[in-house]
Amino acid sequence: MRYFNLIGAAIIACTLCNTASAQAGYHVLNTFHIPGVGGWDYIAVSPINGNVYVSHSSQVNILNQNTGDSVGVIPNTTGVHGIAFAPEFKKGFTSNGKLNTATVFDINTNVVLAQIKTGENPDAIMYDPFSKKVYICNGRSKDLSVIDPTTNEVVKTVDLGGKPETAVSDEAGNLYINIEDKSEIAVVNTKTYTVTYRWKIGSGKEPSGLAIDVKTKRLFAGCDNKLLIVMNAENGKVVKELPIGDGCDGVAFDSELKNVFSSNGEGTLTVIHEKSSKEFSVVENVPTKKGARTVAVDEKTHRLYLPTADFLPADPAEKEHKRPGIVPGSFQVLVVGK
Repeated sequence: MRYFNLIGAAIIACTLCNTASAQAGYHVLNTFHIPGVGGWDYIAVSPINGNVYVSHSSQVNILNQNTGDSVGVIPNTTGVHGIAFAPEFKKGFTSNGKLNTATVFDINTNVVLAQIKTGENPDAIMYDPFSKKVYICNGRSKDLSVIDPTTNEVVKTVDLGGKPETAVSDEAGNLYINIEDKSEIAVVNTKTYTVTYRWKIGSGKEPSGLAIDVKTKRLFAGCDNKLLIVMNAENGKVVKELPIGDGCDGVAFDSELKNVFSSNGEGTLTVIHEKSSKEFSVVENVPTKKGARTVAVDEKTHRLYLPTADFLPADPAEKEHKRPGIVPGSFQVLVVGK
């Protein structure tokens, strides 16, 4: 009996090992270089043609996902943070942090269609196919701008009671928003535009990146204290706390491979595998590059895109937490895959 138990244990161990190996093996496949100077924030992949949209100071650079060649620019988006797509309306949107506006553009031609006044310092932006609205997290005014893509107008402003970072949807009537300065997740009902719940995120502090598995109803919040919090999206209970790298500002989820990715500004990408709604494990920490703190995943190719640059040596006379200067002309996008 013991002999067969040992064999069974060996088979299980081998299966687990093979599963982990199947999830591992990510590495930098390519680097796309982008001319120009200035900072960056979010990056997004078009659901229409796979082009990569990169926030870059006062414009959005649009790259061919395979070659990195420039295929266009969305201009006059000073302080741009994020890019969102509303495929049903054939429109894209950018959040322009220093202008307090959102730019509307045609997804197919990238022609600018309109400018919309938002709250103060519009940051993360997303489209919700359930409510058919675009949502912008306004960092300074601590609220949410709700845009109707049909009219290109703000139809509602929701007070969030704290500084919002990232919003995701369960595609069933709820938005989940990281509230950075409260270390909590606010739940917004997209029918009534009201905050229905506020959930503390366990040991996590100052959450920034956020992703969701709509099938298992699990939220993945990347936090400033090197933790990724897995939360039940139905009741706010913390399911798991997992270690990640330092400086996370973005989290992505590949729904087919069931992998969660935390992009860490220290220069790593933490890969976490979701075996079930209760089982999560860190598979590997992939070397990327310093400053690569945001991420987008293309679920068709399973490739990831992370913007960063080369940095000047730190000046000993400068304040300890001041960001180092960027080497002019070194802006780039890392392509990560297997």
